[in-house]
Amino acid sequence: MLLTLVIIYLLVTIGIGLYAAKRVKNTTDFAIAGRHLPLIMVVTTTFATWFGSETVLGIPAKFIENGLGGVVEDPFGAGTCLILVGLFFAGKLYRMTLLTISDYYRERFGRTVEVVCSVIIMVSYLGWVSAQVTALGLVFNVLSAGAISVPLGMVIGVVSILAYTLFGGMWSVALTDFIQMIILVVGLTAIAIFAGNMAGGADKVIDLATSRDLFKFWPEPTFTDIAFFLAAAVTIMFGSIPQQDVFQRVMSANSEGAARKGAVIGGVFYILFAFVPMFIVVSALIVMPEKTADLLKEDPQKVMPTLVLEYMPFAMQVLFFGALLSAIKSTASATLLAPSVTFTENIWRQFRPHTSDQQQLRTMRITVLVFSTFVLTYAIYMQGTSIYEMVSGAYQVTLVGAFIPLVFGLYWKRATTQGAIFAIVLGLVTWLLFMVTPAGEAFPGQLAGLLASLFGMLVGSLGPQAIRNAHASHHKLAGL
Repeated sequence: MLLTLVIIYLLVTIGIGLYAAKRVKNTTDFAIAGRHLPLIMVVTTTFATWFGSETVLGIPAKFIENGLGGVVEDPFGAGTCLILVGLFFAGKLYRMTLLTISDYYRERFGRTVEVVCSVIIMVSYLGWVSAQVTALGLVFNVLSAGAISVPLGMVIGVVSILAYTLFGGMWSVALTDFIQMIILVVGLTAIAIFAGNMAGGADKVIDLATSRDLFKFWPEPTFTDIAFFLAAAVTIMFGSIPQQDVFQRVMSANSEGAARKGAVIGGVFYILFAFVPMFIVVSALIVMPEKTADLLKEDPQKVMPTLVLEYMPFAMQVLFFGALLSAIKSTASATLLAPSVTFTENIWRQFRPHTSDQQQLRTMRITVLVFSTFVLTYAIYMQGTSIYEMVSGAYQVTLVGAFIPLVFGLYWKRATTQGAIFAIVLGLVTWLLFMVTPAGEAFPGQLAGLLASLFGMLVGSLGPQAIRNAHASHHKLAGL
């Protein structure tokens, strides 16, 4: 019965997505909803995109293991990212009327930087989308009591998302996100209240979390602990700023004000609401202590689904799986669309510069299909990797390769193309060296890569200017 209702829900979202697809007439409609989304829809699509499988399943598992300090990356870093986008990036980028974030790199630094940053951004999505696909497989496996295998569940999930994303693009994503966010918030709030009552009241849950020191946030005052804490904090906080899915939400707004406010409100709401799944999992420690202890050793991501399926009435089960599927589908649809649009606009177009808008739209749809196949294959191959790790690993490449050129390009007039290339190369090479050598155990590779990228931007931009000034001074002295 539960599986039947879930399938009906999937069919309804496909119907909504296909209805929204009627609005798609050109590439601007497909990529950024024709810049027509009102503030409320910018907030819902921003929040819904961020609130994925890792927020419902991954974050609570990490919180139980390591406390608040263990989830500094997400939700704290991730939510702060949206707030920073709204405060410092949305207005400037919105006024430039671009289709993709990589268009900005071309306008500011030229073709080479555009293509390299496009590849970096596309690669970063592989881990994030795979995490959502993995969660879909897990949901179908649990709902069917093992009759549907995890890989087959992944296939069913991807096909259900493709059914509308392929045709409606950003319009379908935004409209389904709006519906899915309502289901998500109502569903998880109801489950949190029910779980709190089962545990003997919210005060009992908070007391248990306090007694287990789960509210400890700051690291031990040692250099290594502080360095790794900072690295975790900035990975998504900065690494997700130069991302196409964030940019699409900013550019889809119907005004600059909606673009700025939507990102800030979405970010604040995301941080606050991420505490709801954490509360539910701490409740599980009281409601089913032995079962939770076993699941924490075996697979912490199964704690919440087990609590709902084994200890809650049918109505709560429907709400939970509706909320979980809403979280996963909203994130997966957005993250399938973003790299596909980037590839078509910023890489494929180099080879076909004179294609019509309709041909470009068709290419975008084909790319969504191809990228989905890649993601599905990768997710099946990566089975067993934690959802949280998949997501956090996804942002390191954009942090070390694309963040510094974006910030300095927008806020430093002396930033040059050579500086951007130096920043990208030094950032990526340093990060990779730390990843494959023991150095990464002593100092976090993504932080080393970020610092190297900053150094590359400064040296690459100021170096030639300093040499020219030195030559000019030399000639002046020689003339005297």
